[in-house]
Amino acid sequence: MTVKAIMGLQWGDEGKGKIVDVLAEEADVVVRCQGGANAGHTVVIGEDIFALHLLPSGVVRENVTCVIGNGVVVDPLQLCEEIQNLVSRGISVDGRLFISDRAHLVLPCHQIVDGLRESARGNKEIGTTRRGIGPCYADKANRVGLRFHHAVCREAFREHLHNRLTTANADIGRLGGEAMDLKQAVDKIMTAVDQLRGYITDSIALLHQALKENKFLLLEGAQGAMLDIDFGTYPYLTSSNTTVGGCCTGSG
Repeated sequence: MTVKAIMGLQWGDEGKGKIVDVLAEEADVVVRCQGGANAGHTVVIGEDIFALHLLPSGVVRENVTCVIGNGVVVDPLQLCEEIQNLVSRGISVDGRLFISDRAHLVLPCHQIVDGLRESARGNKEIGTTRRGIGPCYADKANRVGLRFHHAVCREAFREHLHNRLTTANADIGRLGGEAMDLKQAVDKIMTAVDQLRGYITDSIALLHQALKENKFLLLEGAQGAMLDIDFGTYPYLTSSNTTVGGCCTGSG
């Protein structure tokens, strides 16, 4: 049984995606462990360049199983776009991409709040990507977030989503922002989640079964150690654990 974890030891942009791609030639499973679409991993194969934000870098290797772990916060619109981009280039993820049912969803309200809070800091901006990562992790800690397991039952998910966005509109108003069009926001998320529903699984069971079968697991971290929420250059950091502990808990 072999498990290798790849992480950056600086502030990100150390070339993790390229290293993961090299090691993925021998890997059976590649797992994204934390972060969200604020990550940017570039993989080059021949003359083809793949820019990935949510999909594990091993996804361009068609014999590799790819898992988006429970520690990742997932923008469903971004993920659908990445999958469609691969499909348009002849790479299918069907049967080998799995999303943890415990992973949280990044919603439009998270991105709006992220931008409003960053703008309000003026010249003391943290440097967030404004992709809603921090607010999504905050929802997770506050136990009001939506996880992919909520999406298994479509109608119940629509109700959960509408209720969460309604509450979020009040928060956006207090920050001086413009309220979301609830119907438009709900419809966009529902459309994306409908496309992703077939990938949702209990990734914990999947990974432990792979370990029992002596598979080679490659854990792909995002950002870098100096951006770790506990050990990084606080407050100028990300909202997840980017060190090896995050690889363990974020993959399960």
